[in-house]
Amino acid sequence: MRVSLMMGAVSVCALCACSAATPGIARESAPAQQTQAQNIVATNDHEAFSSAIKHAQPGDTITLANGVWTDFDMVVEAIGTKDMPITIQAETPGQVVLTGQSSLRIGGAYITVSGLYFRDGFTPRSEVISFRRDSQTLAFNSRVTNTVIENYSNPDRSQTDIWVAMYGQNNTFDHNYLAGKLNAGVTMAVRLNSEDSLNNGHQIRSNYFGPRPVKGSNGGETLRIGTSHYSLETSGTLVEGNYFERCSGEVEIVSNKSGGNVYRGNTFKESRGTLTLRHGSNTLVENNLFDGGGLPYTGGVRVINGQQTIRNNYFKNLTGERFGGALVVMNGVPNSPINRYHQVEDAVIEHNTFENIVAIELGEGSDTERSAVPVGSVFQNNVVLGSGEETPFNIHDDVSGIAFSGNVTNLSPPANISDGFVLQTFRSTDAGLTPVNGAGASGTFGVDRDATGPDWFEKPEISDPFSSGRQIAVSPGDNSLSDAINSASAGDTLVLAPGEYSQSRIVSVPIPVTIRSEGQERPVIRFERPNLFALSGRGALRLQNLEVSGEMAPDFAGNSVITSEATGSSGNHIVEISDSLFRDLNVNRSFSVVSAKKGTFFDTVRVENSVFSDVSGTPFKFDVETDDLGIYDVEYLIVENSRFERIGSSAISVYRGGRDESTFGPHVWVNGNTFTNVGTGGAPLMALFGAQNIQLENNAAQNASAARFTITTGKPVQIVSGNRLSIDGAEAEFLETTDLRN
Repeated sequence: MRVSLMMGAVSVCALCACSAATPGIARESAPAQQTQAQNIVATNDHEAFSSAIKHAQPGDTITLANGVWTDFDMVVEAIGTKDMPITIQAETPGQVVLTGQSSLRIGGAYITVSGLYFRDGFTPRSEVISFRRDSQTLAFNSRVTNTVIENYSNPDRSQTDIWVAMYGQNNTFDHNYLAGKLNAGVTMAVRLNSEDSLNNGHQIRSNYFGPRPVKGSNGGETLRIGTSHYSLETSGTLVEGNYFERCSGEVEIVSNKSGGNVYRGNTFKESRGTLTLRHGSNTLVENNLFDGGGLPYTGGVRVINGQQTIRNNYFKNLTGERFGGALVVMNGVPNSPINRYHQVEDAVIEHNTFENIVAIELGEGSDTERSAVPVGSVFQNNVVLGSGEETPFNIHDDVSGIAFSGNVTNLSPPANISDGFVLQTFRSTDAGLTPVNGAGASGTFGVDRDATGPDWFEKPEISDPFSSGRQIAVSPGDNSLSDAINSASAGDTLVLAPGEYSQSRIVSVPIPVTIRSEGQERPVIRFERPNLFALSGRGALRLQNLEVSGEMAPDFAGNSVITSEATGSSGNHIVEISDSLFRDLNVNRSFSVVSAKKGTFFDTVRVENSVFSDVSGTPFKFDVETDDLGIYDVEYLIVENSRFERIGSSAISVYRGGRDESTFGPHVWVNGNTFTNVGTGGAPLMALFGAQNIQLENNAAQNASAARFTITTGKPVQIVSGNRLSIDGAEAEFLETTDLRN
């Protein structure tokens, strides 16, 4: 029934022996043993390719000519056979570049697409690669391989799309490279929104899922199988031998939302979050390697729902806690709605090795709603080696429904589960390498990085974005700064000679650039526009030993020395300021030093040993995402050993509204600073709304209101010590906290 439906959607020519000449197409006879098959070469012409597809017969190979194919709506709709598939391939893998607003749709059966390179653009549709022509014409027994999608993000971060969406049945996605997605939407999804996409038997194998930077909201998963709506259905998808490197968009690296899936032999390298069994049952997770490299928030597997099996996996160097722990067994919601948390039932967690991990969370999420504790489950024959002086087990509720037996650990576990463990001392040289007393993982775990992705595409190494370029000498003068940046390359350093620099135009920064003084004397930079620097694209800025004056800036509301461009800006920006002076930013009542525009995101803003004086507004202003959807503007805001003097509003303002639990930030770390006459208009010293991690240590303030911290969701980390606030000579409370969770 499915085949006849698809055949009805395909042009008659695609199913006949039509061999009429078509402009832009050259036909060559296939070898004698396949006399019906043809080799077709399509020139770099969209219409020529469409004509080639219309004439494609089982066994044909269509070769796309090398070159740049711009705004290419590539539609492959045809019927091959098991023994004679239809192949669409690049003339040279990687040299057929799809750019602008290009996409690929596959509908039909037994089709293989290979060797494409998507870059320098974004899809005009909801998907870059779709295993369907439309909702009526899905793909079956088809394959996409040897293909790259790199930095192919919609410049509007709020616009949602999916890079690869699998529909139909028995399709394969293998040896591909996906990296750099920045806008909303999962990188890859298996869709179950039709009967013909259930029990699909898809295979996702040997792919390289490269860095996905922090999204700053929900919707940053790298792989999702199913959705809440179809979570009680069986997908039956195999995810095997893939490499997930720095896939850190949100707390769910992989979001499993359907039943019957298998995750086998994958490597998760330095990725924040977990493989999350969010919905669906009967999932198998085995022979995977979770190696966090000691990076923050790196985790393993989060268990929810029924009949989940986690066995023979190797977890090491994982620092994650709470929802991002090395292993997290959640509490459920009694009689849970389909989109909430179903109770953990009959989970089998066995023969795993946990080495140098911070936390295993049991009964996590326990609250008045999530009160259904795990039942009928086992935790057996595992080796657990904590990284600290105390056990990594954190128990949040009744865990009598988990039977512990045959486990080995190096740190005394909590008393109520201790009968299931044997204590043993390990040397660092042999910890976790082999099974112990029949416990722990054995065999081969994960996959080597070089065994994944296309062999023609080199995987980039993670490096400092500021350190890869040249040093460019810049002399004082009008607009000499913007002229120098316009000719700079990513990673270059502009070395400013002493003197006066005047900017009559905004300095656009689309790449990482360092600007520093030539010697000890600070160059003085003045600017005549509302902003001195505007970050766009992948713009990042490091400022060292500079003096910036706002005395020439116009009297515009919302002036800011450094800001982000909402138009055409999807990058995760970095700003680093050290040993610098910012003064006379008071031409109006709302001047800032660094501020975010709505729809943009800063990965890190780091400030040290700098002075901010006579600023009318909030120097560090990250509070424009006020829709209360869990979206925020900055992941890490770090201010150390700096002075704030005569500040009209709060020194820092950060806002993250809503109750979403999919992210780890914002982080606000403010240590060793002095604040004098801050918030003279009545604003608090700092306004931290919804931050998930705050560290306020050894700060001194006078003539300011207390800092204000508002808790909205989760269990925020609070480290507050050694701070002093003096108002009119009297000591006052440095931090006021309001809790909105109840």
